[in-house]
Amino acid sequence: MNPASHQDKPRLAAMGLLALVYFVAGKLGLTLAFVHPSATAVWPPAGIALAALLLWGRGVWPGILVGAFLVNLTTAGSVATSVGIAVGNTLEAVLGAYLVNRFAEGRHAFDRTQNTFMFAALAGMVSTTVAASFGVTSLSLGGFAPWANYGSIWATWWLGDAAGIVIVAPLLILWNSAPRSRWNRAQFLEALILLACLVATGLIVFDGLLHPATSNYPLEYLCIPFLIWAAYRFGQREAAAATLVLAVTAVWGTLHRLGPFVRRTENESLLLLQAFMAVVAVTTLSLAAEFAERQRAIEQARHLAVSDALTGLANYRKLFDTLDAEIKRHARSGRCFAILLLDLDGLKRLNDTHGHLAGNRALCRLANVMRSYCRDIDTAARHGGDEFALVLPEAGRDTAQQVAQRIADGLRSDSETPAITVSVGTALYSEDGDTIERLLAAADHDLYENKRRQLSHTLVPPESR
Repeated sequence: MNPASHQDKPRLAAMGLLALVYFVAGKLGLTLAFVHPSATAVWPPAGIALAALLLWGRGVWPGILVGAFLVNLTTAGSVATSVGIAVGNTLEAVLGAYLVNRFAEGRHAFDRTQNTFMFAALAGMVSTTVAASFGVTSLSLGGFAPWANYGSIWATWWLGDAAGIVIVAPLLILWNSAPRSRWNRAQFLEALILLACLVATGLIVFDGLLHPATSNYPLEYLCIPFLIWAAYRFGQREAAAATLVLAVTAVWGTLHRLGPFVRRTENESLLLLQAFMAVVAVTTLSLAAEFAERQRAIEQARHLAVSDALTGLANYRKLFDTLDAEIKRHARSGRCFAILLLDLDGLKRLNDTHGHLAGNRALCRLANVMRSYCRDIDTAARHGGDEFALVLPEAGRDTAQQVAQRIADGLRSDSETPAITVSVGTALYSEDGDTIERLLAAADHDLYENKRRQLSHTLVPPESR
């Protein structure tokens, strides 16, 4: 069997799934086609197609072509008009994916506020003109739509695709790309409360839940605080999901002649609603991206405040915080801990001989070896200059000395040049010291005792030993 066929199977399966989902979503969307059987203000397939290309790559575009062709062939028009519409829908998705990949970081567009707006402008407003123009022109040339209605059909087509892209595509992309975090019980309860409040507010605003007489009041702004709540407290994935929940509630109410966007015709009502929902979706996603950027900046600042810029290990402040925490834990549980102080031998000579870049690299090499012998509960830190520290919770003197020997052996087995060595001192709480200062002084004393022993060992002639 040709090995290439094995590689084609996942892509063919993806194209088949895409065509099926596109077809089902398209038939549902066309049940709301009021201005023309092939034009609807609610068109989720546009968002599905764009998300598929961004997540799976451009190679799945035939699935969009097949799905769009079957949707239109089984709805209205002829084979020729269905081909024209399918080509337009496919080009819309391909162009939107190209623009988003080129100018808005592709599937990561929602990580930054600027890229979120670029996504809405390029995919939601620019690429959607392709499908609308291809589709309405094909219907008009085929005699299935009067040229006099070209503008109204085109506007419905364009806005339906635009709303589908900014509401549906972000949801699919974020839930497939964004990292998933585990909720604790409090977060899960908060999410349920948020969902209940959002649905209740949507029913009040768009479905006349409290009283039918208030169903047409301009109360749509009441939904916005709950979307901000979702964006701020939960993140982009949940904000996109909340927007979709509100959109479904709003469409349902508007179709039943309820809500602030009801006008003379169903199509006009849906157009006004979709314009509102598109703006709300972009605003919510932008706020979520802004909150996420702010949180990342805070986390980065916290990391920089407790980490060494060169080696990435904990810094002096983090070392003291860890020692203080271990001393307090010892007071509660009685469990001992050990600390290693490590000194990179001959750093000044290495800098003078090989340059400061080699010296910095030597410090990073020692840090990497320390990481490799650390447990999850250990804390490796740069104590300052060429000195490092390793805090070993629940470890005795024998364990500490074994770790020190492993680190020294790890440096000896390192094939990178120039070769480096390390001197190590150990101290045990509270046997060697009952405060941070005494503990570090004891480890430092042991370190320099070991250095003196090593120096005296190298100075004694072999025949005198």
